Amino acid sequence: MKDLLKLKSSLAEEIENILNAQIKVEAHASALYLAMSSWCDDQGFDNAAAFFARQSDEERAHMLKLFKYVGDRGGRAISPEITNVPTDFESFRGVFEQTLEQEMFVTEQFNNIADLCMKSKDYVTFNFVQWFLEEQVEEEYVARRIIELFDVIGEQGTGQWEIDRHLVKVTFDEA
Repeated sequence: MKDLLKLKSSLAEEIENILNAQIKVEAHASALYLAMSSWCDDQGFDNAAAFFARQSDEERAHMLKLFKYVGDRGGRAISPEITNVPTDFESFRGVFEQTLEQEMFVTEQFNNIADLCMKSKDYVTFNFVQWFLEEQVEEEYVARRIIELFDVIGEQGTGQWEIDRHLVKVTFDEA
C-alpha cells in the first residue's frame, strides 16, 4: 500500500515541501499587502490603498496557483496559518520600501525552488516556476519605480498626495 501511495505523487517530497513553504510565503504576502492597504486607506492614500488591495489579490492568486499545482501533481497542498502580520507602518515611503524587500525575498525563494528543481531533475516543476520568476521582474520593477517617485517628487507639502496620485501610472512594459 505504501508503494502505491508513493506512486500517487510525481513530486519528490523535498519539492512538495518547498512548494508548500512558498504557498505560505504567498499567503503571508497577501495578508501583508491587505494590511498595507488598510493602513494607506486610514492615512488618506486612496490610490495606494487600491494598489495594495490589488497586490493582495495577486499574491493570493499566486498562492492558489501553487496550491493547485501541488494537488495536480498528486501532492498534498497545505493551507498555511498566517501570523505576525503588522497592522501599523512607520511611513508612506516605508510601506513601499517594505514591498520591495518583500518582493526581493520572494524572488530569492523562487530562485531557491528553481535551483532545487534542477538538482532534483524535476524539469516539469522547474518549467512551472519560470512563470513566477518572470512575474517577479515586474513586481520588483514597479516597487522600485514607486520608491523613485518619493525621490523625484519629495514628500514635503503636497508631495505625498502627488505620489499617491502618480503611483497608478507606474507600469511594467515587457517590450
